[in-house]
Amino acid sequence: MFLDETSSIPAQLSNVVISTNLKYSRSFGSVGGRPKENSKILFDLDMDLAPLFNWNTKQLFVQLVAEYPTSVADDGAKVTYWDSIITEKKYARVHVNKQRGKYSVWDVSDSFQGRNATVKLKWNLQPYVGFLFFGQTKGEIEVAYPAT
Repeated sequence: MFLDETSSIPAQLSNVVISTNLKYSRSFGSVGGRPKENSKILFDLDMDLAPLFNWNTKQLFVQLVAEYPTSVADDGAKVTYWDSIITEKKYARVHVNKQRGKYSVWDVSDSFQGRNATVKLKWNLQPYVGFLFFGQTKGEIEVAYPAT
């Protein structure tokens, strides 16, 4: 597979559930003991990134990203809920059910409430020699952040 054909790599992302709750710790974005709304994700994923591997592929960095509009930045915000490093072709086929995201995320504003997000699976091919390649799999899901 040539790298210009990577836009056709499919991934089945389904059953995406985003939840929010209030955290009071500085580790979760709280300042001065005031609560900070945090968001977590639960999802099913079926992907095969094996076509991205060749003699020059050192590893793939894969991440599940949510993009949503914000009043602070014109191009919106992007947060990473889950990621994985795939070092061999035999591990490039991933099938998980009810996978929890690795990260609890928060926004610079007070709340995620009332926003819609586009959840995508992005990847970064890191070769032994040469340029890094970035891309995303086909298929994305629109989800709404729940009320706290």
